[in-house]
Amino acid sequence: MNRNSVDLGSGRVGKLLFSLALPTITSQVVNMLYNLVDRVYIGHMRPVDTVGALALTGVGVCLPVIMIISAFAALVAMGGAPRASIAEGRGDLEASQRIMGNSFTLLAGISILLTAVFQLFAEPLLLTFGASENTIGYAMDYMRIYSLGTLFVQMTLGMNAYITAQGFTTVSMKTVLIGAGLNTVLDPIFIFGLGLGVRGAALATILSQAVSAAWVLRFLTGPDSKWRLRRENLRPVPSVFLPSLALGLSPFIMQSTESLIAVCFNSSLLKYGGDVAVGAMTVLTSMMQFAMMPLQGLSQGAQPIISYNYGARNPRRVKDTFKCLLKACVTYSVVLWLLVQAFPRAFVMIFNNDPTLVNYAAWALRIYMGTTCLFGIQIACQQTFIALGNAKTSLFLAVLRKIILLIPLIYILPGFFADKAFAVFLAEPAADLLAVLTTASMFTVQFKRSMGELEKNSPGG
Repeated sequence: MNRNSVDLGSGRVGKLLFSLALPTITSQVVNMLYNLVDRVYIGHMRPVDTVGALALTGVGVCLPVIMIISAFAALVAMGGAPRASIAEGRGDLEASQRIMGNSFTLLAGISILLTAVFQLFAEPLLLTFGASENTIGYAMDYMRIYSLGTLFVQMTLGMNAYITAQGFTTVSMKTVLIGAGLNTVLDPIFIFGLGLGVRGAALATILSQAVSAAWVLRFLTGPDSKWRLRRENLRPVPSVFLPSLALGLSPFIMQSTESLIAVCFNSSLLKYGGDVAVGAMTVLTSMMQFAMMPLQGLSQGAQPIISYNYGARNPRRVKDTFKCLLKACVTYSVVLWLLVQAFPRAFVMIFNNDPTLVNYAAWALRIYMGTTCLFGIQIACQQTFIALGNAKTSLFLAVLRKIILLIPLIYILPGFFADKAFAVFLAEPAADLLAVLTTASMFTVQFKRSMGELEKNSPGG
């Protein structure tokens, strides 16, 4: 076995989880910085009080489109990677490779389609997502260039998941570090040195993603990968990719509905608070990314262990891994919540130092992330459902939080409060609280049932 891989079926679960999670968390945090570094530089374009603030808001309304691109990568890969791990646990490496090969082809096809759509319909989409006449120019400058790199983004995010699922978390971490490091270097050169502004930020991002994509494909076609990307597995076979897409619907909805939610938030806040409220929402969305990325890193570190041992019919290791994951996720989310509630201005000033925006966003951030302390429970339970291949429940939970709860609350709550903008921000913690209670209840029942069935069918059962 390659020295960068691990044995998912033996050893102390806690030690194994954190050995996988540490590079994965590092990847998620760096990937978050990768996405936010453009906004940090753009927010400090001079003069800050005019160009910087408007440019930051313009790039902020591009975020829903960026999330759509990432969501399609999740649809294909985050459903396929757990299934490939389960197949490996059963001893069927050929099935793992077929799933990965089909995912590659689907990602390439989706990339071509998305590039065409965003090139043709960028302006109406951005206006729908909350751009105003003051910010549409900045948004168009960024999106026209960024969308040309859709293929690189899809390959980096999508295929890197198959490196992580094999247990090569150090390799998958390097994928992100390479791209993020290059992006951090190129951003100030293109934005300020060459005077390209927001176009320079987009160009730096897609060039960095191209290098990361090349790194991923080189590894997956090389001798060190346990699952090899082979030509004979590239032809799409419905019986191979359809179950993966079904399982991937949950992370797809979680990410893609961020775009729809952004439309709802931005349109409501533009109505009740103007451009400053939409700019504050950009900061709040960035902070929520900060909350989510390390949690996703933990769950992705646990996914190979849970999926592999579920396929190998080892319920004890599945249970032990989930317990470690839950403790880690809850601890992180509570610490983050405490820091945000205590020092909201410090977090806001990472993105912009315009006094008006800082004051507004600091107030809104405390409300928006009011129940973040509970979110570790949601992530741990929902991602474990995905790792076990439970497509139906994971899909329902994704739909529940975003579509059934959050979107209606954005429009319902302002009818009960004099401060309409406050009510819009309050929709997020209210939806999160209800979703956590539902998820925890369902997980308690279904996980116990699944483990009981696994124990009956296990070699020692």
